[in-house]
Amino acid sequence: MLKTRMTELLGIEHPVQCGSMQWLSRAELVAAVANAGGFACLVAATMGSPEALAEEILKTKDLTDRPFGVNVSLFPTLTAQDIAALIQVVIDHGVKIIETAGRNPEPYRPQIKDGGLIHVHKCARVRDAAKTSRMGLDAVAVVGTEAGGHPGMGGVTSMVLIPKAADAVDVPLIAGGGICDGRSLAAALALGADGVVMGTRFMNTRECLLHPEVKARLEKAAEMETVMVMESIQNPGRVLRNAWAEKVLGMEREGRPLEELAPLISGQNSLKALTQGVVEEGLIYCGQVVGRVEDTPSVAELMDRIVSEAAEVKARLDGMYRS
Repeated sequence: MLKTRMTELLGIEHPVQCGSMQWLSRAELVAAVANAGGFACLVAATMGSPEALAEEILKTKDLTDRPFGVNVSLFPTLTAQDIAALIQVVIDHGVKIIETAGRNPEPYRPQIKDGGLIHVHKCARVRDAAKTSRMGLDAVAVVGTEAGGHPGMGGVTSMVLIPKAADAVDVPLIAGGGICDGRSLAAALALGADGVVMGTRFMNTRECLLHPEVKARLEKAAEMETVMVMESIQNPGRVLRNAWAEKVLGMEREGRPLEELAPLISGQNSLKALTQGVVEEGLIYCGQVVGRVEDTPSVAELMDRIVSEAAEVKARLDGMYRS
């Protein structure tokens, strides 16, 4: 067992978080990660309503008695009133951990603090991590440009970002981007992180609701088969290189405006790809580490593997030390 500031803060066994992944982070996956000793969050933004979020929280509680959280996006797709309503659902239903991402969380700090929540905020820049730490949040997560999803405009790799962020924050640091196993977990801890967040690796687990055709495609993907889309609208996303992504990139190169891009980058197209297995239609978010994903174990099997590998790395490094 690895004991870090992350495990102590969240009350978990292993310093491993499953990344919050739109429609995939449902009760089945979140509870499986919790039961395996890790940490995961339901994603409020894709539930459809506060009532649906409440139902998913209750479903998750039926599947686990261990800590889990709820991710509440602060992106402008939701109004401040919508965000506050989702946060209140988290408080009212006894979930003790909230993860925010996107914009500045400061406007929501009074509600979150008064609700007694442990607050983790995810960002992509060192200056944002430092600012968040100074706000008095409980933990900060940073992701390097290798990460799937939206790693920000900075283009800084995890190898550089993690130690910079570790030096800039006083609270526990959770690091993501290029992390999928015990070796990369050990590397992140060596760079100053207190734990890791990995999304792409958990997509290929048996409990994840991702369509089997997409899981099979990810198993075959190489590390070069991701691309950054939406950089032209200042919202870069790392996705699997498929026909849909190539079409988006072509339109961006032509300077097409947002109103023309919008139908292609809509979340509904991603949902279709993820749940119906149409791997060439829609944006499939994943990180460069997809090139190291070669099987689809259960969450428990994956977690055991990660922890064992990290212990092996430590033993190997200990054996190199000479006084």
